[in-house]
Amino acid sequence: MTVALIDDDDAVLRSLQLLLEARGMPVRCFSSAESFLLSLGEEMPKCVVSDVRMPGLTGIELQQELKKRDAAVPVILITGHGDIDMAVNAIKEGAFDFIEKPFDDKRLVASIATAIEKGQKVRIEQSERAGLEARLSELSPRQREVMDLVVQGLANKEIARQLSISPRTVENYRAWVME
Repeated sequence: MTVALIDDDDAVLRSLQLLLEARGMPVRCFSSAESFLLSLGEEMPKCVVSDVRMPGLTGIELQQELKKRDAAVPVILITGHGDIDMAVNAIKEGAFDFIEKPFDDKRLVASIATAIEKGQKVRIEQSERAGLEARLSELSPRQREVMDLVVQGLANKEIARQLSISPRTVENYRAWVME
């Protein structure tokens, strides 16, 4: 369960790293959003904690880039110079949390733990959805028609009448779809 820490201030990076590693959380540190994005092919972190204001890509721009890439990773944004508009914008863009520096260690650790837990649920749901979509793509057009009508609540005889096929054929298609 790696946590990616991104901040252009080395002192902040080191202190966050020590805080999280002391609580048993593996950490990878990055001094820029760009260096973090370059590392994504290696391993997807379970959570990203990023400063908002950095040279190059800001934390909010990083969050938007991760969203574009469909990366199911929760992002916690931290800042020493935040305001209400910035926090609202970050949350609207999908940030898991927005925390101002100096932050309470317990709050940050709790937020990361919750983000990792919820992120895992999202990844499981995405995986299940992808599996279902793959199985749906294997259905023939007729099987898909039968499935759509079953989902609408129609009985086999109604489906047979609507598709001009026998009720027994509908039963066979329905059994295939259910399998």
